[in-house]
Amino acid sequence: MRTYIGGHQAVSPDDFIELALGTPVELWLGVDGESDEERTARLDAARDILADNPHLPDDLIRVAAKVIEENRDLFDVIPLVRPARRTVRKGVAA
Repeated sequence: MRTYIGGHQAVSPDDFIELALGTPVELWLGVDGESDEERTARLDAARDILADNPHLPDDLIRVAAKVIEENRDLFDVIPLVRPARRTVRKGVAA
């Protein structure tokens, strides 16, 4: 079975991410061993994309929240109990 998104075939998880973002993941995260010049060019391109689409970060956060909500069982999140805060009074031994 083939999966197409907007006329593009997605064959790997990275393809799905790239199609969802509209850009390659490496543009935002970088790659191991990139030179300073490559990093500068990558960040310049990312800034240009954000300037053209200032709502992109909010859109991505909404998509990520939706994915987490729909797949809660995959994340196995356990709420942690915050320990009671101890207050130290002046002149009283703890």
